[in-house]
Amino acid sequence: MELKRVVVTGIGAITPIGKTISEYWDSLKNGVSGAAPITRFDTEKFKTKFACEVKDYDVLNYFDKKTSRKLDLFTQFAIIAGDQAIADSKIDFTKVNLDKAGVIWGSGIGGITTLSEDVASFAINDFNPKFSPFFIPKIITDIAAGHISIKYGLRGPNFATVSACASSSHAIIEAYHYIKLGKADVMLSGGSEAPLNPPSVGGFNSMHAISTRNDDPKTASRPFDVNRDGFVMAEGGAGLVLEEYEHAIKRGAKIYCELVGAAATADASHITAPHPEGLGAMKVMKFALEDANLSTNTVDYINVHGTSTPLGDLAETKAIVSLFGEHAYKLNISSTKSMIGHLLGGAGAVEAIATVLSMQNNLIAPTINVFDRDPQIDAKLNLTENVAQAKNVNVAISNTFGFGGHNACLVFKKL
Repeated sequence: MELKRVVVTGIGAITPIGKTISEYWDSLKNGVSGAAPITRFDTEKFKTKFACEVKDYDVLNYFDKKTSRKLDLFTQFAIIAGDQAIADSKIDFTKVNLDKAGVIWGSGIGGITTLSEDVASFAINDFNPKFSPFFIPKIITDIAAGHISIKYGLRGPNFATVSACASSSHAIIEAYHYIKLGKADVMLSGGSEAPLNPPSVGGFNSMHAISTRNDDPKTASRPFDVNRDGFVMAEGGAGLVLEEYEHAIKRGAKIYCELVGAAATADASHITAPHPEGLGAMKVMKFALEDANLSTNTVDYINVHGTSTPLGDLAETKAIVSLFGEHAYKLNISSTKSMIGHLLGGAGAVEAIATVLSMQNNLIAPTINVFDRDPQIDAKLNLTENVAQAKNVNVAISNTFGFGGHNACLVFKKL
């Protein structure tokens, strides 16, 4: 079987540091933090009182009131990001085989905002089951992909991926495979999350997974810093239009880059902690580069998972040194989570776009908030600390890892 080439022809994102791609990139390159006090609920009783919210979000700027009531916030973010990516691709679906155009969308916890609000209302109202008929369709994780496919009439592959924080990277990997194997011509893929609600914040607090740096939220996400104390939760979504190369060329599409390799592995080690030596992370990068038929010394940049957790950051840097050897010290490495926070299931997609934009602009977005670098992290690694760095980027990797030991890696290359 002849394997097809896969290219990126459209991108879209709604994030805590920008509700469009241009706003998002401007904030990334300038090192803007999206962290601020939570406004979505009263945090008085919570250990963590801040997060990375999408700023000045008004649902009626995107949906009419009737439609908005049928959509959980994570689905709203999915549709907005998907609309942007499709518009950016300039694809005319009247000229596309809709049986070979689909949507694969990732989310770690789907409609948890609706779930938490409606169950709380049920309990307050003496357990009177007056649930909305849209309750189930709002909470199920696959519904975002369903809404997008219905809107555009896309009859090809359509489903959701759920693998915690690796969800949207796995969605992109699945879309990549469908196109590579000739089973699809065009796929919209990405992910979204809307986790800023009491159960999510309370649950992550009880795990000691998120930062409690309430006195200075903007510096709370500090990957690789010796004083990091957990990740900063975030909301938003991002989508990429992936397209078979000849299909894109034939319609004269703008091509950002080629998705040349991808892989998925498991740590098989612990439900929340990474393998201490980063074994699964190392192997997922190794296998992704093998899939791309590229050697380690061709890589210029790694957008790391880099959550700002004590164990995770250390394990990932060990994995990089283990795989790349001396070339590890020629790489630029950065964690854009230092600015956008952690979108959980949406992280992979929003960071894949950051990787593509770094490649397109030959500029590495920084890891901000590195004040006192962790001495356990190899001192020779270039973590792109605090300020963006110009660099010609021909090959770039985007890493995403999730609770349960799920690892995903994407390899992008300039045409």
